[in-house]
Amino acid sequence: MHHPGEAPMSQEFNTIQHNAYVSLLPLCSDDFRSANIIAEEDGVECLVIDRDSTPSGSTLSLDVLQLKEKDFASTISFSSLEIIATLGVGGFGRVELVSMKNENMTFALKCIKKHHIVDNRQEEHILSERRILSETCCPFIVRMYQTFKDSKYVYMLLEACLGGEIWSLLRDRGSFDENTAKFCVGCVTEAFEYLHNKGIIYRDLKPENLMLDSEGYVKLVDFGFAKIIKCGQKTWTFCGTPEYVAPEIILNKGHGLSVDFWSMGILIFELLTGRPPFAGSDQMMIYTFILKGMEKMDFPKTITKRPGDLIRKLCKWFTSFSWAGLKDRTLMSPLKRELKGPMDHSYFDSYPPEDDLPPDELSGWDMDF
Repeated sequence: MHHPGEAPMSQEFNTIQHNAYVSLLPLCSDDFRSANIIAEEDGVECLVIDRDSTPSGSTLSLDVLQLKEKDFASTISFSSLEIIATLGVGGFGRVELVSMKNENMTFALKCIKKHHIVDNRQEEHILSERRILSETCCPFIVRMYQTFKDSKYVYMLLEACLGGEIWSLLRDRGSFDENTAKFCVGCVTEAFEYLHNKGIIYRDLKPENLMLDSEGYVKLVDFGFAKIIKCGQKTWTFCGTPEYVAPEIILNKGHGLSVDFWSMGILIFELLTGRPPFAGSDQMMIYTFILKGMEKMDFPKTITKRPGDLIRKLCKWFTSFSWAGLKDRTLMSPLKRELKGPMDHSYFDSYPPEDDLPPDELSGWDMDF
């Protein structure tokens, strides 16, 4: 920083190596880059992109940034990763926050037990998840950079969403106000628009599968039930979380992309009330309530006049919502939380270390990982 009339002071901050890059985020705003890149010797090639090169604005420069991140992450070796903390656990395995040795950069490493996959006949679902995530580039969907495997696990190297889970935030708050719920649902809508335009049905919407990035934007995670279907095609797989399953899935009539919109209505209800509309002591009771229909529901007072109309009809609720601001990430998120850096995992619950390693699984179904 220097005052007008003074010569700027030159200070060397860093020497960057082959294939390194500098953040493109200033292209997305009117901010000035406070440092220059200078080639040290002959044979050094610097590639530059400026605002005039991005006529479509910030969306393009964000896409470029994401692609550069993906290119960089695709060069990471499994042996260079170090575990910092556990972000989540489940029957499938664990999600670990990992960093590269000597690098201030973190990722989420999803570690899936191979024997668990085979025992539950989930091989095709995992392979489908890998394929879909590898072909997906959307600001509202978690990015997958690489996959690895060994005799016990398959691994997915994912973007670390350090703002935490919508599920734990909803648990702690009890419910969301309308503005917060609207922002969250807006992010999900953008994710679904992207997926549906590519012929991908998601089928697993719930607060547990929504994560917050460092800016408080919501990202869709866990694509184990996602599937590519052709236009007008139906599929018959019975899958999903009971409280979120659409009637046509329960009735085994065949279902298409519309089941994602049913689950959107259930999500809105749960965000505004802290609980899903259909609940029961067992799955069959839940399915019975779902088949009776939304019209039989008594909406609680926390659903004002009328997000309930949205849940029944879908649409007027978003009349004044800034979709353009959401897409170019200029809309301030009501869910943004302070982070101390890429190692900060304070918004996740604490988990004990894994005591027992799973057995080896060597059938070879994971050949492409």
